[in-house]
Amino acid sequence: MLDGRVSSVPTPGRPVDAPGHVAVVFGPDVAALSGDGVELCGSPGQVRDRVAGLEAERHPRWTWWAAGGDGRALVAHGIRPQRCWDVAEAHRVLAGGWAAGADRAWAVAAGLDVEALPRPAGGDLFDLVTADDAGDPDSAVRPDGYLRPEALEPGWLTCPERALSLARAALQTSSRQRELLAQGGPRAVGSATSESAAALLCVELELDGLPLDRARAEELITAAAGERPRSEEHARQLRRERDAAVLAHAPGRESTDLRNPVQVRELLASVGVVVPDTRAWRLEPYRGVHPLVDALLAWRKAERIATTYGWTWLDTHVGPDDRLRGGWTACDGAAGRMTAQNGLHNLPTPLRPAVAAHPGHVLVRADLGQIEPRVLAAVSGDRAFAEATRAADLYAPVAQALGVERAVAKVAVLAAMYGQTSGAAGEALKDLQRAYPVAMAYLERAYAEGLAGRAVRTFGGRRVPMWQLPPDLPASAVGAATAARGRFARNAVIQGAAAELFKAWVATLRLAVRDLGAEVVLCLHDEVLLHVPQEEAGQVAHLVDEVLTASARRWTGSSAVQFVADTSVIARWSDAKA
Repeated sequence: MLDGRVSSVPTPGRPVDAPGHVAVVFGPDVAALSGDGVELCGSPGQVRDRVAGLEAERHPRWTWWAAGGDGRALVAHGIRPQRCWDVAEAHRVLAGGWAAGADRAWAVAAGLDVEALPRPAGGDLFDLVTADDAGDPDSAVRPDGYLRPEALEPGWLTCPERALSLARAALQTSSRQRELLAQGGPRAVGSATSESAAALLCVELELDGLPLDRARAEELITAAAGERPRSEEHARQLRRERDAAVLAHAPGRESTDLRNPVQVRELLASVGVVVPDTRAWRLEPYRGVHPLVDALLAWRKAERIATTYGWTWLDTHVGPDDRLRGGWTACDGAAGRMTAQNGLHNLPTPLRPAVAAHPGHVLVRADLGQIEPRVLAAVSGDRAFAEATRAADLYAPVAQALGVERAVAKVAVLAAMYGQTSGAAGEALKDLQRAYPVAMAYLERAYAEGLAGRAVRTFGGRRVPMWQLPPDLPASAVGAATAARGRFARNAVIQGAAAELFKAWVATLRLAVRDLGAEVVLCLHDEVLLHVPQEEAGQVAHLVDEVLTASARRWTGSSAVQFVADTSVIARWSDAKA
């Protein structure tokens, strides 16, 4: 076992043993803890037992390279830590983008050139060991200060010395990250903490799953896509029958492939519906022109369920405990929204009745109302706009201030955040700039940064880098491409801040309801769904709103802006108001 030193580790100017922080690393056969007066190497089971004991005693802030690795090793064995620091998520706040491997996070924290990251040895005769690869083979850090590429592979953790070295490196990285984040803004460390908690919640969401009523799911799939296919030939027959219901409205065109957009346009033209493309929103106004359009739109919904959310989806992703499972991420790599797989984030509306509480439980659903304009009021510091948030419907006082109808006010506010400047929205924007100059100036500054190709930072301190225009881009396209980048930056500072508030809310909610036997089972943009014992439903619904108020006050630093949630106790997801 190593002694208390880690040779060749850049010194961040702060003790590695930050109070309350304990790093944990798990390999296939060996694991280690290091930090806050704790140092232990042993088998994964021994280290888990020590983690469980420390968690019960004093809830340290567990530090790991990524929740999907070392955090999962705890959650999968029933250990649900209260606090954590995720090096990967903190790096995404600090540097922006998606890439957040341990080698990159270490290099950025240590002030090393990420373009010079060492690559793993290929293992062939010409992959010679260089001087930079020399040194202690059991140290996770090379003599040149970089993390060993091979140390990131599970197969490298073959002895206690290596596990402890990698744990110390994680602790060193987290300490330096906190220093750098603190330099970047007053809320950045708090954002990294919330992001870390969200990453841990993502592991729990993936392992726990979303409760489903299997029988109802089967009914809904049958209604939309037909009975369960008995064979490949039966599946093809069902497909032909779905197609025939559409093609019956265009005699003589039965050979049309409905999955070919060009042929579908020709089919529509044959009945007098001429459109530049076949997107659903484009076809909606033509429903009354010819019954083919209505049949085609219905076919698309059924086809989506049959091919993406049908019988194969049900058999593959819904477990024997009637829980839908898929991978989760705490950050999309752009402004920072949570994402999920296997239908958890894009389940078709016709299948939502299948998402249902299990016996003895209910669902508590909460959806943040008008979240982005309320966030704009908070992050910009516009007092007049903040005053508008005191109303349950923010658009009503805005409409009064602009002297327009509510619908026009809503379009104007959304246009301001999404960068639309033409048409009716453009006229209303002029009035918005007069009524709420501070909020509009905030958006304009972000737009200018995007135009210039400079990274922007959200209210919580997340860096959102801008992309560079292709060097071969035609001169005639430069203006539009640059403007698109400006619009992206304009929205990123609002959408990103909204994501930060949402994650601060659900991270706190995760702990607030745990002792009541409740669990967060879905996070969808600005909506959260909890699975709750029936007798605790009222208390959990109360906590949802109470935690929102407290989290918003802590996140904004004041109570000037009011955030609201539509909270309801329901049996099925589809019972909630749209």
